Amino acid sequence: MGSDAQLALRGTYPVDTEPEPQGEGTTEGPKAVEGTTQPQHDQPNGAQPQKDFFIERDGARYAGTHLIVDLWDADNLDDLDLMERTLREAVDASGATLLHIHLHHFEPNGGVSGVAVLAESHISVHTWPERHYAAFDAFMCGDADPARCVPVFDKAFEPGRIEVQTHLRGKAS
Repeated sequence: MGSDAQLALRGTYPVDTEPEPQGEGTTEGPKAVEGTTQPQHDQPNGAQPQKDFFIERDGARYAGTHLIVDLWDADNLDDLDLMERTLREAVDASGATLLHIHLHHFEPNGGVSGVAVLAESHISVHTWPERHYAAFDAFMCGDADPARCVPVFDKAFEPGRIEVQTHLRGKAS
């Protein structure tokens, strides 16, 4: 797809990368490259190198997939409990590992800013309830799939429109 901005109608969440077929009639997201290792800057001589969690798909090797997700005409963007439940559900749906969630509720408009810190990276959110707008981003490496977060955001906040941009982070040109 030529444009960075990907428009989606309700219930359709395009991203500009396709999963590799993993078997007849099935698709899965990218897999961490197995059996590859990279030495770490703080390893003493003779230490075992760390596993390399870069992804390899369609001949490209990169750190992870970063989605920029804009929700327009969305509801319940000032509901702190709903936001936390939604972040937890998005983490589960993506196959990521939650380390910590921190949310802040702003006054007087009730906007929410926060982050779910993941072993695989993060999901962050900033909302403007007075404008019915939310900005999410989901960056994940390894086997986690941030595209699976988008239907969770859709279900929770019922936006009239969703825009998704996909960036492959750490991809060599």
